[in-house]
Formats: sequence, C-alpha cells, structure tokens
Amino acid sequence: MAKAFGIVTASAGQVYVQGLNDHRPIGAFSFLGRYRAIDFPISNMSNSGIDRIQVYIDRRPRSLTEHLGSGRHYNINSKRGKIQLLYPDTSYVNAIYNTDIAAFHENLDSISRMHEEYVVIAPSYMIYTYDYEELLNRHIESGADVTLLYHRVDSAKTSFLSNLVLNLNRQKGVQSIERNPGTKKDQNVFMDTYVMKRELFVELIEKAKKISSMYTLAQILNAENEELDIRGVAHKGYFAALTEFNSYYRSNLDMLDPEARKGLFKADWPIYTRTTDACPTQFYETSSVKNALVANGCTIEGTVENSVIGRGVKIRKGAVVRNCVVLAYVEIGENVLVENQVIDKWAKVIHGNKIVADPEHPGYINRDDTL
Repeated sequence: MAKAFGIVTASAGQVYVQGLNDHRPIGAFSFLGRYRAIDFPISNMSNSGIDRIQVYIDRRPRSLTEHLGSGRHYNINSKRGKIQLLYPDTSYVNAIYNTDIAAFHENLDSISRMHEEYVVIAPSYMIYTYDYEELLNRHIESGADVTLLYHRVDSAKTSFLSNLVLNLNRQKGVQSIERNPGTKKDQNVFMDTYVMKRELFVELIEKAKKISSMYTLAQILNAENEELDIRGVAHKGYFAALTEFNSYYRSNLDMLDPEARKGLFKADWPIYTRTTDACPTQFYETSSVKNALVANGCTIEGTVENSVIGRGVKIRKGAVVRNCVVLAYVEIGENVLVENQVIDKWAKVIHGNKIVADPEHPGYINRDDTL
C-alpha cells in the first residue's frame, strides 16, 4: 500500500498511567509478557503494506528506542521502507503544551517531504488489530476528507473515561468529537486513528498551531467539522486503551480468555516484536499453574493462578501469585502471597510478605523495589 505512509503517535502528555509511566512511555509497556504496546500499531501498518513509518517518542525514550531498533523485526522492506524515530525538540514544563499537534509541527519538514498521498495515524497506547489498507480504500471510495476509526462499547459509564468519543449521524458522519462524559453506557470510543491526505494533514497542523498552542489534532478536526466531510468507520474485534492503570491491568488479564485472544490475534495477521532468546520455562514438581500465560526463561516452583508472567520471572516454593500481571525478571520469594497486583521489572517480593489488593483497585509494586 504505497499510497500512504504511517505515523505512530506518543501519548504527548495527555495520558499518564500511574507507576508504569514513571519508567517508560506507554508504547514501551509490556503486554502479555512478550510484546510491547507499540508492536500492535506498527504490525498493523506493516501487514497493511505501509513500509514508511514515523514514530513519535516523548518522555523517557530509552526503552522504546532500544525495542524499536532498526525496525527490521517488523518485516518492513529494508530497501524502500524504514521506521523513522522523531523526538520533540522542546520539552514544556506544563503538559498542556505537549500535544500531538506540537510534535507534528516541530517535525513538519519530515511530514511535508513524504511522497505518499495519504497518511494513516495511529496511537502507540491502544491494543487492537486492523487492516489499514481496507480503511484507506473505504476512505477513498467514500470521498470523505477524513476518516476516523472507532469502537462501539457498552461500558462507557465506568470505562474509557479518559478517551474521546464520536457522535455520529445515521450515515456514520462525525457530528462532534468530545471527551467521554461518563453519562451514557453506549458510546463510540474514538481509537485515535485517522486517515486523510497528507496535504490536508499539513494544513490542519498549521491552522491548529495558529489558533491555539494547546490544540490537538482531534480538537482542530472538531472545530473544522462543518467545513470538512469527516466519516467514522467501526472496528470489530478486541480493543483496549492503555490510558489508565486499571485498563492496563484488565487488558492483560483479558487475554486469559480464549475468546478475547481470538478477537486480537489472527493466524494471517502476525504481531511482530523484538525476540529475546532464552531457555524454556522450568515447571518444578512443587508448582501449580492454572489459567496463566507464562513467557520463556521463567522458574516456577510455586502456585500461579489467573496471571500473566513475563520473561525470566522466578516464583519460589510455597509462593502464590494470583490475578497478577508480573513483568520481566521479577522474583517472588518463598511463601509470599501476591494478589491483584502489577509487579514491575526487577522487583523482588521476599521475606514471606503477603500483599493483597482489592480486585477493583489493583496494586502496583515499583520497578527495582525490594519488599
């Protein structure tokens, strides 16, 4: 699909996930102990034939930069395609200035030099699979100026409260874009995914910058709604927005359900990631593992239930890990009980501790901490 180039956006200061965001951008968040969140939009683009991709990186870029590397592991044509990492030249003290428009404007030369007629923009903080070639074709056939991807949910009163929603007419025309007010159960959650012509994209960036330094791409589209033909396209399948701590926790545990996994992972739609060679996980005679996803390189001597376990984790004899998301290289000591927790990389929970949180308000154990 040489008609379009891709842009993968950072959270641009508008989204903050407590604890995890202190150490890496959301795109670098571990998912299922094997992937990073950014693997999904880049794999969607690669599988759709988009081989020129700009990735915008905000605060604490090291882990994400290391993971992306040259981009070769995303099956991108190395002769004509590439992943270009773009960093903001300025860092504002007040997060209200750290918008996607500000990042685009600082890199306007790079955007203007792209030869493709269209641009597909997707966030690094949402988990879903979708064929962008189909989305582009529907955009062209409709004659719309802008096409937006959305997901219909029936839980908007309690979930997706940090997200935008689309108000649509019967013809799927976008009447407005607004923050989810949390007053209705059924909403069209905007997936922060756009298709438009590159020339229009550049015009919107320049116009938004003149109107307000706080403007986002969604806000300038909302302001220009009467002048532009903006359409919505519905997404089917699994969808998660990593915009809150609870949504990160829940989205990982969702994958313990086979039906949810089928909604995300397709046999003909690989999700690429940087591989890590390690020995297979060792399950000892004292271990008991039920309904868990366990990555390679682990040592399991204790009990694991309803949990996602990252690479190189050690769970010692007598330990119980229940309803947890455990990131890489964590150690759970003998006779420790941890329940309803997200445990960050390199943490050690030892000394027979019992750490249990409310299932509705999971706990967080900090990276590198020893408890």
